[in-house]
Amino acid sequence: MKQIITGNKMDSINSYLSFTQKCKRLLFVAGLFMVAGTIQAQENDAELDKLFTWVTANSPGCVCAVSQNGKLVANKAYGVADLERSIPLTTHSVLDAGSVVKQFVAAAVLLLVEEGRLSLTEDIHKYIPELPDYGEKITLDHLLTHTSGIRDWTGLRPLAEGDPDALTLTLRQRGLNFKPGEEWAYSNSGYVLLKEIVARSSGKSFSEFTRKRLFEPLKMMATSYVQDLTGVIKNRALAYKKENDGWKLDMEIGNDRGGGGALFSTASDLVLWNEALAKNSLGAFVTEKLQQPAKLNNGRKLGYGRGLMIDTFRRGGNLVWHSGGAAGYSTLLARLPQYNLSLALMCNADNGARSALAARMFDLYLPSSNTGTATQSNQQPEAVTVDANDKAGLYFNGKTGQPLRLLVNNKALSLAGVGPLLALSADRFKSRGSSLSFLSGANFEMQFRDNSQFEIITSEGEKIPFTRAKGFAPTATELAAFAGKFESNDLGSVMEIVPEKESLQMRFFRNPAKSIKLTAVDKDTFMLAMMTVRFQRNKEGVVTGFLYSNPIVRNIEFTRIN
Repeated sequence: MKQIITGNKMDSINSYLSFTQKCKRLLFVAGLFMVAGTIQAQENDAELDKLFTWVTANSPGCVCAVSQNGKLVANKAYGVADLERSIPLTTHSVLDAGSVVKQFVAAAVLLLVEEGRLSLTEDIHKYIPELPDYGEKITLDHLLTHTSGIRDWTGLRPLAEGDPDALTLTLRQRGLNFKPGEEWAYSNSGYVLLKEIVARSSGKSFSEFTRKRLFEPLKMMATSYVQDLTGVIKNRALAYKKENDGWKLDMEIGNDRGGGGALFSTASDLVLWNEALAKNSLGAFVTEKLQQPAKLNNGRKLGYGRGLMIDTFRRGGNLVWHSGGAAGYSTLLARLPQYNLSLALMCNADNGARSALAARMFDLYLPSSNTGTATQSNQQPEAVTVDANDKAGLYFNGKTGQPLRLLVNNKALSLAGVGPLLALSADRFKSRGSSLSFLSGANFEMQFRDNSQFEIITSEGEKIPFTRAKGFAPTATELAAFAGKFESNDLGSVMEIVPEKESLQMRFFRNPAKSIKLTAVDKDTFMLAMMTVRFQRNKEGVVTGFLYSNPIVRNIEFTRIN
């Protein structure tokens, strides 16, 4: 029996067929996008692999992860985690994240501040009463923003007697680098105190507090703050350094590491943390304070928040980041909020290229329309060729005693410990992204007044003057005037100064085999590398002591005791 199809039914069928065709077309287009996305992902993977061709099957390497628009788009490992046992690095390998821990310390403090158990403006002596009285109010916020003036324990250890841990060294200090809030200088000691304050205020160890309040809620299941680095740490990659033609272990697990533990994590867990910051998962107060640029007493805004560097990205917008180094471990965690893009790079041998690697990784995942473009204000200025031979030498900051040594290679100027500088003119140079320990931003310029003096101009506009050392060639009689024993209460050590033919030997009095050769560089001033000893005299011209400084510690006082 034939079925009769009415007009209404035919319209319904036609509508259904039309709808079906549209769905097919949409599915086809969606399929094209999926294929294109897959191809793009494969291309990015291949390009990412090319960035790590320097890693061999028999060398340490790196683990990296990239998150884009809230999704993990890359998670790869290159190289070996344990050379003795030929265990490869994997995406499950955990590495010491070094100073990347600071943003977690800051977050822990801010959680307690939000709960009313701590106050950013409170004097820290309320929480650590055994800290010496410096005659100045130091707040929690000073510690968080590296504006406290508290000396960095890593700069104290070279001359410290015995094997003190970081907290002991910090509590022993009777002086500051500067008045709180007046300057910015990176201080690991400030964060040692903050971890102690979190533990005392919460009633939990820092390890337990961060596990319960940060890592578990954010599903960072491979991340932990490990108190005892000599214990078994599951999936730990060992760290190495290149020496001659081979590799040697390069790990700090005792008081050389501070004695207070370290953050171990995977690259993929670290980008989870970045996503938590992007989504305000820790709450508006904590997230905002972490990324809010700090200010000095004079109102000058810094390139540092609380545990995070806040820089301007070369293509515009903010670059929120922090690096970490611990012996052979090298880590960089960075985020570009305007692109919803973040990455983590963790290596078990420090090859000095993490910043360059991270920049090239970002380039792979940035929108193609922005590739190679830059805002006018962030465009790299064009370099010029100049002869900088007459600028090489040692310079000092008259206020702080901070030394900077300028080197010349093939007429090009470079800064010791930083690297080559970009010449903008015969008297003006620019950093290439590497920072100085006393600057909160990575970018700075160097403007020469003449061949004997220049100014460092920071990214915040501060001008820091440096003057060339005049040189000093002491006679045997002049060298003899420095001989004697000198004691420092801040370091708990006694040093013996012994004159030699054209230099001085500084010996640990309780361990004479351990000594430092000091070379004269200016009147009453001697150096080894970037360690400076400036002798002090009384009104009669007799040497009464000396002040010891290095790039992160100023004016440790040694008094003559014989």
